[in-house]
Amino acid sequence: MLNQLPRRHERVFGPGKLDHFARWFYVKRRDVSQRLGDPQIRRIGFKTLRHWKASTLYHKTRDILLVQRTLGHKDIRNTLVYTHLIDLNEDDFACKAARTLDEASKLIEAGFDFVTEFDGVKLFRKRK
Repeated sequence: MLNQLPRRHERVFGPGKLDHFARWFYVKRRDVSQRLGDPQIRRIGFKTLRHWKASTLYHKTRDILLVQRTLGHKDIRNTLVYTHLIDLNEDDFACKAARTLDEASKLIEAGFDFVTEFDGVKLFRKRK
């Protein structure tokens, strides 16, 4: 569809537009690094931000297919690269109990997952 759009240049978005944005990003990154006195900020790039987004999305949802769709990967193996940063042992959960159907439905609407039932009480948890 992009190739069918009328254009004046061989490149779809014209010459130099992405280069201009990249230069702006690097100048702003340098300015923030100097202002905060933290040279590590200069190591942050576009791929770093993409990796961070994928890792945090996977940590929140544990849905690798959602991460795959978000990143636009066709092959799941490319997406699996982002899961190596996740430490599954450091999960924090908020736990709630429901005695009635109404309480349980409110917890599910709030994003809690059903875990088990114990002595007539339904236990739910949600990742913090």
